[in-house]
Amino acid sequence: MQSPTFADLQIAQARIAEKAYRTPLIRLGLESEVYAKAENFQRTNSFKFRGAYNFLASMEPEARQRGVTAPSSGNHAQGLACAAHLFGVPAAIAIPEAAPAIKVERTKAWGAEVVRCGSSSQERQAAAQYFVDERGYTLVPPFDHPWIIAGQGTTGLEIAEDLPNLANILVCTGGGGLLSGITLAISELCPKAQIIGVEPELAADATESFYKKQRLSWSAQDTARTLADGVRTQELGHYTFEIIKKRVHGFVTVSEEAILEATRWYVNEAKVVVEPTGALTLAAFHKMQRGEADIKLKPGKTVLLISGGNIDPELLKSLIG
Repeated sequence: MQSPTFADLQIAQARIAEKAYRTPLIRLGLESEVYAKAENFQRTNSFKFRGAYNFLASMEPEARQRGVTAPSSGNHAQGLACAAHLFGVPAAIAIPEAAPAIKVERTKAWGAEVVRCGSSSQERQAAAQYFVDERGYTLVPPFDHPWIIAGQGTTGLEIAEDLPNLANILVCTGGGGLLSGITLAISELCPKAQIIGVEPELAADATESFYKKQRLSWSAQDTARTLADGVRTQELGHYTFEIIKKRVHGFVTVSEEAILEATRWYVNEAKVVVEPTGALTLAAFHKMQRGEADIKLKPGKTVLLISGGNIDPELLKSLIG
């Protein structure tokens, strides 16, 4: 398939309009004019529903009816399970043993079959491939597919429509589906805006790939160290890397302490529940404000992506107050 285009995002926006929620831009109580794109208010509390639903809506009906499968650490699992439920088709998801229990439970609640697997990309892929080989299910990639990227990119279309004169946009990055999709939208509609990817220091494969100008992979043991379980992906995809390397302006990495503190700030100061992955961009914003990052903020309005709100209940309790 060809790499997704801006036109594909527009088609996806029309395709998912009746099922995906248009999430708000929330003005944050910070000194600068900063807004959060609250994808924690999306169906299944994550942006992942957009891409999953667009993928299923794009499939041939006969193939879709047989069923779908995917490897996922949790949010893609929920998004795909929900989309499959809405279409009335079976879904089977391979979820790593280390994934938060809440994400597993919510995936099952949508009626999907869940199988547990190891944390490496190879183990996840092998577990999902079983359903392709044995049942004829279609594999729905978590990030590296034009239909997925186009679906995630609808987030960027909404941001550009709501805040056309933004100066900076910070996007949390795992496999790059969200970042590449938003990049297609923002580079077209807000060409003066600076697009910045954000990763944990302990799972910075995309950052290294971007600056070394080649797609590099980190081990599952390395990426599993971060609290931000939504970005434990070991490498960018082929499609996502090609878009990111040409149009993204830079990357910022943040410490585990900064991620935890940003998550705590959202809960206590903004009264918004986010998972650690969703707090990455706030942590990066503070780092850039302090002048500690290699890339600087442009003067003007800044948007921070909150990717999701599926936080472990015990972690949430520990952050309150």
